[in-house]
Formats: sequence, C-alpha cells, structure tokens
Amino acid sequence: MTLVDTFFNTTVLASAFPALLRGLINTLKLGLLSIAIGIPLGLLISVVRLYAPRPFRWLAIGYIDIFRAMPVLVVLILIYYALPFVGIRFSAWVSATLAFTFVMSAYSAEVFRSGIEAIPKGQFEAAQALGLPFLLTLRKVVLPQAIKLVIPPTTSNCVSMFKDTSLASAVALPELLKEANDAQALYANPTPLIGAALIYLAFLWPMVRLVGWVEKRSKAANAR
Repeated sequence: MTLVDTFFNTTVLASAFPALLRGLINTLKLGLLSIAIGIPLGLLISVVRLYAPRPFRWLAIGYIDIFRAMPVLVVLILIYYALPFVGIRFSAWVSATLAFTFVMSAYSAEVFRSGIEAIPKGQFEAAQALGLPFLLTLRKVVLPQAIKLVIPPTTSNCVSMFKDTSLASAVALPELLKEANDAQALYANPTPLIGAALIYLAFLWPMVRLVGWVEKRSKAANAR
C-alpha cells in the first residue's frame, strides 16, 4: 500500500467521519462542562485560600497542590477505577467531568490567587475607609480588576483542558480520540487517527491564536 492509501485514505475517512464528528461533539461537551464548573470553583477556592480561617486555608492549599501535582490521567484512573473498591461508582462521563473539573479548578485557583494578590492593598484600605463590607469590596472593587489580569492565563488553561480531554479514552468515554481508535481498528487503517489529528488542529489552532491575541491586548492595556 502507498503512503496515501495507508494514512490519507479518503474512502476510510469518509466512512469514519460520522464517528469522528460524534467524538468531537463529546470532546467539546466534556471540555466546556469542565471549564464551566472548574473556573468558578477555582475562584471560590482561591478566596478560601486567601481569606478563610487558617484550617480552611490549609485545606485549600492541599487541594490546589494535590491536583496540580497529579497528572490528569492519574486523577481520572483513581476516580473511575479505584473508587469502586470503596463502594463509589461513577459513569465514564461523570468520572471524566470530575477529574477534569478538579484539575481545572486547582489551576484556576492559583491563577485567581495571583490576580487578586496583584491588586494593591490600598484598594482594600480605601474600600474599608468608605465603610464597604469585605465581600462587597471583593465583588465590586477587587475581582473586576483581578479578572482582567487572569484572562490570558485562564484562556491558556482552557486550551490545555480541551487537549487533555483525549485522556478520557482511558475510561472508554467516546470522545474524539476514542472514536478514532475504534475506527482505526474497524477499518484496519490509521487514516481515522490522521482525521482526528486534523480535527484537533482545526478547533484548537484558532484557540491558540486567540490566547496570543488576548495576551497582546492585556500587555498593551497594562502598559497604558
């Protein structure tokens, strides 16, 4: 067989495309759901990490350190394969969502922490002098400024999260890579994997460019 017949077989690609499209939809669902839950959870954890009583702060630090240190695949395997031994069972979808959410929230918490700490303490002091409660100060004064600072690293984390969804194939979740592997086995041809790689490139490359654009805009705004 020629190189084209082996890796760029249009007949195989056309037959496998519906499966790849289903996998792409599941990849987008998993990534968006993990991001939608993980970012707000990360914000909450960062606030606890910074301002809660000491025992809760240590718990937040432990959570952040653990889920930033552990590979996503290890977290996923522990949730899906280890928890059933203690009587806790989750479906592949729930396991993957939990794993990616935990990791996303840990990274988001550190990003938010750095953003909040970058705000001058004089902002808190001025709000306190005006008689604003702490939570209102945080919501109306500090967080709006911090969010502008955390947008570039957060968008970068989101791109990484979409790439990491390919690890969900380890628990047989039918995302893009799993569908490509199944199609490869069905047709005895690696073309579906090439198709999956092209699909990943098609929807992740614009995101990568968006991250670069956001970073440039952020640097320009900070330089003013």
